[in-house]
Amino acid sequence: MIRSGPLLQCLTVKTYFVQVGGVKRELPIVEVAPGVSVALFNMLGDTEVTEAAGAALAKLLPPDIEVLVTPEVKALSLAHVISRESKLPYIVIRKTVKPYMVEPVAREVISITTGKPQLLVLDGADVGKVRGRKVAIVDDVVSSGGTLASLRQIIEEVGGEVAAVVAVFTEGQERPEVKALGHLPLFK
Repeated sequence: MIRSGPLLQCLTVKTYFVQVGGVKRELPIVEVAPGVSVALFNMLGDTEVTEAAGAALAKLLPPDIEVLVTPEVKALSLAHVISRESKLPYIVIRKTVKPYMVEPVAREVISITTGKPQLLVLDGADVGKVRGRKVAIVDDVVSSGGTLASLRQIIEEVGGEVAAVVAVFTEGQERPEVKALGHLPLFK
């Protein structure tokens, strides 16, 4: 039997243009909750954007920063570039407790992109790298501030001082406490 007709329905995807350094990207606008859509910025695997953003954000760090802290996955490559550019070490806050962790410090947060609770975990072995140090939190996008608040709680609980927050973009409401390269609006 031979079938004819369209196999795929063509969808019109709304997009939003951004520029990071000299690098331009067209971001798809996706719904993350009923009636709320965002321009989806995903730098994973995008070496050009990661390098441009990391180099620019390294220049925004205050001179007294001693260590970078980043949440696991999407901002990890960004923290690596900032670390390389600034010569500062970085620590990754994981999303699960791992068997090798020593006395982990954990907080739960609800992510705007997943809409579900997720865990943020600092390995106790890294506590000494944060305690008594001025810390810069590194993230790709700061939106609701939930992840940021949980990271801040963990850092302060172990004796670190959050002296800066850097991100490629803020999203939704303006966040003057975040040094960002740009701002993404929410779409309704």
